Amino acid sequence: MRTAARLAPSNIEVVLCSEIGELPLFNPDLESHVPSSVARLRAEIAAADALLIASPEYAHGVTGTIKNALDWLVSFEPFVNKPVAVLNASPRTHHADSALRETLKTMSAVIIEAASASIPLLGANITEGEMARLPGITQAIRESLASLYKAVALRQSDDGPALPV
Repeated sequence: MRTAARLAPSNIEVVLCSEIGELPLFNPDLESHVPSSVARLRAEIAAADALLIASPEYAHGVTGTIKNALDWLVSFEPFVNKPVAVLNASPRTHHADSALRETLKTMSAVIIEAASASIPLLGANITEGEMARLPGITQAIRESLASLYKAVALRQSDDGPALPV
C-alpha cells in the first residue's frame, strides 16, 4: 500500500489507514459510542472516494486485523456503494481474496474488477523501494489506480462533477 501511495499520479491521493491494527476488537455494544480510533477510521472511509484494500492470506483467510476493521464498518452507511479495488499479493493464494470479496459484497461495497489485481509478491522478500522499481509490480499498481480513478470519475459524472480519488 505504501508503494501504491508512492506510485500514485498527482491527481490521485492515496491515504493509508495505518491505525487499523490499533482498533479495539469489534463489539456491537459500542456502536452507539464508538471508540475514537473507530471514529477516525470511519471519517477516513467517509471522506474517501474509493478504497484500495490489500490483504495477505493467513490460514486460508484474511487477517484478523482486516476483518476486525471491516466489522466496525458493517453498519456504517457511508461504506455502502463505496467503490473498492482488491489487491492480492499472490496469484497462488485465493482463499483470502475470495473471503475478502464475499465480505465486501455482503457489506454492499462495489468491487471494481478492472482495478483489482494479483501482484506476485509471495516470498519475494523485496523492500518497498524495490517494489517501486520492478516493472511488473509498478505496472500492476499504476493500472489498478488508473482503473479505480476512472471508475470513480464515471460514477461521479452521473451524480455531478468528478472529484479526485
